[in-house]
Amino acid sequence: MNLSNGVERRSIAGEERLATRGEPVYGEPTQGGWRVWDPNRSKLGAMLAKELDLGLSDDPTVLYLGAASGTTVSHVADFAGPTYAIEFAPRPVRDLLSVAEPRENLFPLLKDARKPETYAHVVESGVDAIVQDVATRGQADVAIRNRRFLADDGRLLAAIKARSEDVTREPDDVFSDVLDRLESTYEILETRRLEPYHDDHLAVVARPR
Repeated sequence: MNLSNGVERRSIAGEERLATRGEPVYGEPTQGGWRVWDPNRSKLGAMLAKELDLGLSDDPTVLYLGAASGTTVSHVADFAGPTYAIEFAPRPVRDLLSVAEPRENLFPLLKDARKPETYAHVVESGVDAIVQDVATRGQADVAIRNRRFLADDGRLLAAIKARSEDVTREPDDVFSDVLDRLESTYEILETRRLEPYHDDHLAVVARPR
């Protein structure tokens, strides 16, 4: 079953799993060139597992904010076009460089997603999707600042982490505030909690206003 531009449900190790075709990265099961995309280790994978409509075009150009060591962005690069991976911590970027080595379309950048002006000279404008998975306060502001790169008909695919915004408040209250802030710049198309894969996370699919 094809889900989105090279993401399929495949029978691997006797079980139907989300999968992309590419080089394995984190010891995931593989079969016939397909590698399992574990939604327990990937917010974007969880969005697909929960059947959100991501609205991605064929071979989308992607700006990935919060790439870490490359678990999810490796799957994105398996089915996408040019994929710009932003990560501010040097240690995971070393792993990210290894992930990018067999993927000519994956471009790791040691940058802070809160400061898009520092990579505006590298990342092309008019990307088809911004995938956001950052553990910081002000997650809505990160999405708003990076809107400059997104095509007018593009998609924001964000995993909002309640505990990164405010560990003392109820997640639903945090999510409400983040969505209110996002709506100054984005039209919210769909939201969904990511349990049981990820506690206290809200998936957001949005497009620019």
